Amino acid sequence: MPDNFTFDYKEAFSRNIGWITEQEQTALKSKRIAIAGMGGVGGAHLITLTRLGVGNFNIADFDKFELGNFNRQAGASIPHIDQPKAETMATLAHNINPDLGIKCFDQGIDEENLDEFLKGVDLYIDGLDFFVLDIRRKVFARCHELGIPAITAAPLGMGTALLTFMPGKMSFEEYFRLDGYSPMDQQIRFLIGLSPAFLHQSYLVDKSRVDFAAQKGPSTPMACELCAGATATEALKILLKRGKVQCAPWGYQFDAFKNKLKKTWRPWGNDNYIQKIAFKIASRLILSKK
Repeated sequence: MPDNFTFDYKEAFSRNIGWITEQEQTALKSKRIAIAGMGGVGGAHLITLTRLGVGNFNIADFDKFELGNFNRQAGASIPHIDQPKAETMATLAHNINPDLGIKCFDQGIDEENLDEFLKGVDLYIDGLDFFVLDIRRKVFARCHELGIPAITAAPLGMGTALLTFMPGKMSFEEYFRLDGYSPMDQQIRFLIGLSPAFLHQSYLVDKSRVDFAAQKGPSTPMACELCAGATATEALKILLKRGKVQCAPWGYQFDAFKNKLKKTWRPWGNDNYIQKIAFKIASRLILSKK
């Protein structure tokens, strides 16, 4: 830090003014957002929202950075190899705004600390790995019970698919309908629920890299950054109560490679007849690789 440097919040985020008012910027400073997962999308969410001027975060991740994270994760670099993701990302965010209030859950989140993780939170943002469904379901269920808005944005191909769950509206479970299904079928239902439009599928050049059994799949840095931009915009609308928020069963997918934006509407979520057909098709495609 330069000698005699004094951090000035208003000056640091003054270029936001114009698209938001000075009063709205002050309001963002007092907000608290919880983000579970500090990897590809979670880390990008934290940095983008910090630059937006959000003043407080609860962040969770039990993992450490490794070389395989370098293509997409904001905190992945040589100095951070084998360093805790939550702690590293908290430092990077503090380097943007040293006045941030950040609470780290460096052992991740579970049923025991879930209420503490969501305490005083204005918004929850999902940054968990795609294949982590058990605790994801519990977090969204608790948000629904507590009346906390929640957003999930999936990095798909070279684009993003976004779903928002608002208090008093359709819940995560009502949309995805995962109860009673095997773990593999739950993952497939989660995928088709996230991206009913499936814009990304046609340009996947190596299908062998999608391995549901091994819980691995390809990802791009562009998709993670698009997730962060879309999510931060949705967060701004929710936190400032400005702009229309289309929540589940509405969603959208934007694909930069195909230059397409598709809004989706799935009444009854995955129980919608279109989703039932999509589930059968996706199941055949995915299970045929096993």
